[in-house]
Amino acid sequence: GKTFKASKNKLSTPNKKQQIIGQKIQKERVQDKTHDSVRITKALSMSGVGSRRHVEELIQKQEVFVNGKVGILGQQINHDDKVEIHNKSIRIKWADRLARIIIYHKPQGELVTREDKLGRSTVFEKISLLKNKRFIAIGRLDFNTCGLLIFTTSGELAQHFTHPKYEVEREYSVRIYGDELTQDQINQLKTGVKIDDYIGKFADIVKLTAQDSDIKNHWYKVVLLEGKNREIRKMFEFFNLIVSRLMRTRFGPIALPNRLKRGQYYELTPIEVSEIMHKFNLDIAGNIDTRSI
Repeated sequence: GKTFKASKNKLSTPNKKQQIIGQKIQKERVQDKTHDSVRITKALSMSGVGSRRHVEELIQKQEVFVNGKVGILGQQINHDDKVEIHNKSIRIKWADRLARIIIYHKPQGELVTREDKLGRSTVFEKISLLKNKRFIAIGRLDFNTCGLLIFTTSGELAQHFTHPKYEVEREYSVRIYGDELTQDQINQLKTGVKIDDYIGKFADIVKLTAQDSDIKNHWYKVVLLEGKNREIRKMFEFFNLIVSRLMRTRFGPIALPNRLKRGQYYELTPIEVSEIMHKFNLDIAGNIDTRSI
């Protein structure tokens, strides 16, 4: 079938002052870290050579050369080093520029992966900007879950969003079919229910008044502090309740804008990107900001 491309939504047009600040931020470089060295696998994957695993394979096959010598796994490289793969010089993209963030209103029926062996639709095909291999998805949404999906060029930012130790809130709207939850069930979902080999619990759960015409449908807003595969569906299944719709509406400081319709994406402006970075104590390039430590 034909793949329909996602459309870009200009949620807001920055005024003159914002444009000037934005241009300033974009030109800014994180202070020259010439003394800093980076692991070769990280440097090459940041520079679009491929995934870290792919880079490791190239190094193991002795196809990577640093300053004319065969590269080795775990090797550190810095700004003065010359890196070649198959006799072709690689321009290392040092992480000193403004990171990029894209938000997407994912419809149901799309996979969060670069390629699918079964040929199903993937989010990376939908947004042409994501052909840039430096973009990674922050967390995932399964095939049948819709809503907010975030992509970034900063691995550190993705880590700060998803690692359990940072306890970043994920907020979802959930529609269940059947009876509404009793107070006991709500309490239990907050204290924790046993799923598979772990305890799943909501940091918050609130009944939404938005009612469907079908009296059998009930909507809830739930907040999780970490996202495991199909966790929300499994938590409701614990009470034999079927989730008939699941939509992520917020992830940490980023909420799904009302004006971003299904299948539309929006790239955050430099000002918005720097605000997000600041919230996580990262610099504009998405590195840990040593000034704030």
